[in-house]
Amino acid sequence: MVKSLWENKKASQLSKGLDELVYRSNLIGTDRAVCNWGGGNTSMKTIEKDFRGRDVEVMWVKGSGSDLATMKAQNFTGLKMDDIRPLIEKEEMPDEEMVSYLAHCMIDSTHPRASIETLLHAFLPYKHVDHTHPDAIISLCCADNGKQIAEEIYGNRFVWVPYIRPGFTLSKMIAEGVKNNPNAELVLMEKHGLVVWGDTAQESYEKTIAVINEAENYINSKIAAGKVFGGAKFESLEEEEAKDILAAVMPVIRGAVSDEKQMLLTFDRGEDILEFVNSYDAPTLSQVGAACPDHLVHTKMKPLFIEWDPSTKDVNALKGSIKAGVQRFKEEYAAYFDRNKNEGDKMFEPAPRVILIPGIGMVNTGKNVPMANVSGALYQRAISVMKGATTLGEFVSLNENESFNVEYWPLELYKLSLAPAESEFSRKIAFITGGAGGIGSETSRLFASEGAHVVLADLNLEGAEKVAAEINETYGEGRALAVKMDVTSEEAVQEAFKKTALTFGGVDIIVNNAGLATSSPFDETTLKEWNLNINVLGTGYFLVAREAFQHMKEQGIGGNMVFIGSKNSVYAGKNAAAYSSVKAMETHLARCIAAEGGEFGIRVNSVLPDAVLQGSAIWGSRWREERAAAYGIEPDQLEEHYRKRTTLLVNIYPRDIAESIAFFASSKADKTTGCMLTVDGGVPAAFTR
Repeated sequence: MVKSLWENKKASQLSKGLDELVYRSNLIGTDRAVCNWGGGNTSMKTIEKDFRGRDVEVMWVKGSGSDLATMKAQNFTGLKMDDIRPLIEKEEMPDEEMVSYLAHCMIDSTHPRASIETLLHAFLPYKHVDHTHPDAIISLCCADNGKQIAEEIYGNRFVWVPYIRPGFTLSKMIAEGVKNNPNAELVLMEKHGLVVWGDTAQESYEKTIAVINEAENYINSKIAAGKVFGGAKFESLEEEEAKDILAAVMPVIRGAVSDEKQMLLTFDRGEDILEFVNSYDAPTLSQVGAACPDHLVHTKMKPLFIEWDPSTKDVNALKGSIKAGVQRFKEEYAAYFDRNKNEGDKMFEPAPRVILIPGIGMVNTGKNVPMANVSGALYQRAISVMKGATTLGEFVSLNENESFNVEYWPLELYKLSLAPAESEFSRKIAFITGGAGGIGSETSRLFASEGAHVVLADLNLEGAEKVAAEINETYGEGRALAVKMDVTSEEAVQEAFKKTALTFGGVDIIVNNAGLATSSPFDETTLKEWNLNINVLGTGYFLVAREAFQHMKEQGIGGNMVFIGSKNSVYAGKNAAAYSSVKAMETHLARCIAAEGGEFGIRVNSVLPDAVLQGSAIWGSRWREERAAAYGIEPDQLEEHYRKRTTLLVNIYPRDIAESIAFFASSKADKTTGCMLTVDGGVPAAFTR
């Protein structure tokens, strides 16, 4: 049952007018079983003062590209009804003409473009109108016998409108249908959704909820236990086992879907998802088509269903099925595009947005985590619709050409054009060790500011979580992940990359930055001190790079590694034999990996900083006193000492190093590998050439 979220006390405190519409819209969008993400539209008609102080009737309607759950007053468009009403006398009106005409009806040119379905609201003679995509209603509207079932549920209170793409003609059909049925309380749009209305905001909202629940109660009364989707063919794997397999195949999926544009991945193992993917009917039912036109841009006409028996637990067989399945999907999608394309259409990336795997669940793809989640959320709604529709009769969808004409409809694509432009590291995943420290945290912030999703790996989990929270607050939820990782532990490194694969789908960039430093005269250097440097700065860098190399090869779309060496990588630092030796080893390891990685498109470069004191845990430790003692100065004199010994007379800051890391990882350095870049203000003794 869908619950009413209306609160009389809260509603009574709202000013009459647009605030009411915002409140009602947010309530409708909050429950995705009532309205899809980004879909549906709401309106209200009010009397406003124009620029000359005259009373004019204005309809406020949802602006294109907004989401009912989160939209505010500025997301609505105000249009003059006196300019719109005469349109109902027209016989037809092309989309482009309609959009141009409505732009002239706006009371404020700074308002967003009006919804595609503006005329649907304008042509109905009611103050409040709501159009939604409820699961239960679309189940009815996507059943082959839906109109007959609707008569059982609603009697003569509904108007049934056959499927037609939104626009002038559909709006006029709805208005005429309501006008011709004096008992009409709702409109059922075949393969699409619901329209209701009311004299008040509350009446319209409560009618939406009541109408949905009538359909839902009917459907629930018909569901036969154990027979949903033809019953279960497979059993779900246990959670941890499924996640182990997912972690192994996510990089394969990511590589397969990212040949044109790189994608991020998310997954869903909800009970409703597993019930569907494990069923007998899922392979056939999933290929019928979209459950709602609003799904198409984000889910495509159909998902990729992977034929695989989870009881075998054969990961290699699953990888093979995924690669073959994605390739087949892309070929079929290209053929679908060629069969239906109109002049000027340009094909999107042909890879699937939704991938269904028996026993495992659903994997979704998108240009970022939020958009991958949108694809998943919409397909979850599709599963609910198919469950209801197959309970009532047979699930039917738009035909191929109808689907294409929505997926490539300029008015629908306009919404996508409102998204911010992509940046240098959009669609990239960066894994940064020592993420809580000065260089690591600043690098994470820089990558995130340029569009990347980042993983901050550090022994100091609390510190990493603090930086990740800051990034998510600034750039959006899901942009950063903090993981606790000891670089000297093979198991910890593998677990961190597993979490990365499960969270984002793979990895594109690693920054080997975890560090420590010790200082002792050579003859006083203990084996313990020597091994500590080797373990963290040598073995640690090896383990992280090796794991990343394996993931990057699995993806098959190249990759970047940046090692943070030191001036001491090429300079024999006094009283620092252990540290300097292993720093030299780091940069040579980077060159060795670069030599092997070239054929896989994996570039490996090193940045050699010096004396980055700001925000560094190393320089807050004994290392500061040890280095000061080595130079015969006080610890608080180190910054000035280091500045004066540079040829440029400058101090080096974490941001300086982050900028160099970003350069090596960027497209600007596409043809550079095995290189070392010094960022030390110019220390002649450490010049590399």
